[in-house]
Amino acid sequence: MILTVTLNTALDLTYEVPALVPHTSHRVARSAERPGGKGVNVARVLAALGHETVVTGFAGGPTGDRLRELLAPLPRLTDALVRTEAATRRTLAVVDTGAGDTTQLNETGATVAPDEWTAFRARYTELLTGAAAVALCGSLPPGVHVGAYADLVRTARAAGVPVLLDTSGEPLRRGIAARPDLVKPNADELAGLTGSRDPRRATQDARRRGAHAVVTSLGPDGLLAATPDGLWRAAPPGPVHGNPTGAGDSAVAALLAGLVADAPWPDRLAHAVALSAATVASPVAGEYDPAVLADLLPKVRVTQETP
Repeated sequence: MILTVTLNTALDLTYEVPALVPHTSHRVARSAERPGGKGVNVARVLAALGHETVVTGFAGGPTGDRLRELLAPLPRLTDALVRTEAATRRTLAVVDTGAGDTTQLNETGATVAPDEWTAFRARYTELLTGAAAVALCGSLPPGVHVGAYADLVRTARAAGVPVLLDTSGEPLRRGIAARPDLVKPNADELAGLTGSRDPRRATQDARRRGAHAVVTSLGPDGLLAATPDGLWRAAPPGPVHGNPTGAGDSAVAALLAGLVADAPWPDRLAHAVALSAATVASPVAGEYDPAVLADLLPKVRVTQETP
């Protein structure tokens, strides 16, 4: 199985409006409610791809209960979340269908108590014994120390489990020094880590800081990867309009699947770009249309670049 960790889970709400206009009232054309947080989205996509997945992290209060209710019927996905006294946060995505844009509103996560963190650490260590790979995803909620991901990376490495890290800021800086197998920042997160706005230079610099491989998201321009097999760029055939929420999480799911299968890097990157684009075309995060994925995959361009 593949384990995903979401320390800052969320109940995701998506509203569609014909046009988002500031300072006015809006009639919502369609709404959706989904279990969310980066690692939860990754797990949902992995399960849809046919992988047995386990979700751990935190959930609490009425929103946490609702999140778990939505997870329960999903096939190939096991809930191993740790309950908290504080309520799980909500996120709101407002999709402007006319402009093809999305506005995201994210609540701050609730504070995790020391005994809840201890309970999570015990569950995480136990779950690693049956994991083929683990993904550590998203922001840290209040109450969790800034070096938490670095500790979790080291625990996974000690257990012999490959680990992917997808976070930002100081947790990324400390986590990458713990030598994860793969790090997947976006261009802004990478610039914050390295101080460079040149994606080629910054991606290679990030790898030198400790990660075995670094895959940088370039938004609609695809992915740039610094790997032991060289520097690679993967690009979609053209722009895809829709809701970009969760597109990066779908890329992480594809990269995890490729890591477990030990697939060649061009195949991993092509699948990640195609799956990410197919997720943009879907109305809600953590979902994709298999027909769109099948159409996009052979059209992704993967090239090896000179370091």
